[in-house]
Amino acid sequence: MVFRATILTLYPEMFPGPLGVSLAGEGLKTGLWSLESRQIREHGLGRHRAVDDTPAGGGPGMVIRCDVLAAALDAAVEADDTRPRLLMSPRGQPLQQARVRELAAGIGAIIVCGRFEGVDQRVIEARGLEEVSIGDYVLSGGEIAAMVLLDACVRLIPGVMGKDHSGDEESFEGGLLEYPHYTRPRDWEGRSIPDVLTGGNHAEIARWRRAEAERITRERRPDLLKG
Repeated sequence: MVFRATILTLYPEMFPGPLGVSLAGEGLKTGLWSLESRQIREHGLGRHRAVDDTPAGGGPGMVIRCDVLAAALDAAVEADDTRPRLLMSPRGQPLQQARVRELAAGIGAIIVCGRFEGVDQRVIEARGLEEVSIGDYVLSGGEIAAMVLLDACVRLIPGVMGKDHSGDEESFEGGLLEYPHYTRPRDWEGRSIPDVLTGGNHAEIARWRRAEAERITRERRPDLLKG
């Protein structure tokens, strides 16, 4: 089963972008996952392929039309396509590692990248779009957010990372932030690698790493400990 990602965007030329290099790019080249970017404007109206209109009730900016986006979605979705349909949106549910793992273990995703002031609410409801946020801030569009989501998912696909357990002890996997890492040289600018990491006692190393993960989480993200 290949993880299939379909992107609906006004700027398909932005893809694969950073997803085409490093681990994600190698996985894309070797067929561990696939990426298709589709132009929403192909379903726009009139000579100028209009995709947006003024907001009902007044206000600044423009809103992506429900009929245009619905047509783009319907053209992208196959009859038996059960992939989740996501809309990158600052008002969506915060993207967390647990949801990333769910998506990565599935068959892929259809991702809508919003622009302007947003998307007509009716198409969100009618096409069952799941709104997803990557943080409490606003971007110019959903493309970069979609890349973040896909990078987080693709790296968990078997074969993309070098070792099967490369992600087991990363931040958020066990409810904690990750412990500090060190490598050669042993001494650098008056700072040394902690002795416990060079002593060869794997049980002590595991205890140290756990304690450090708890300390860092307590200092930086106490909300994770409450969870």
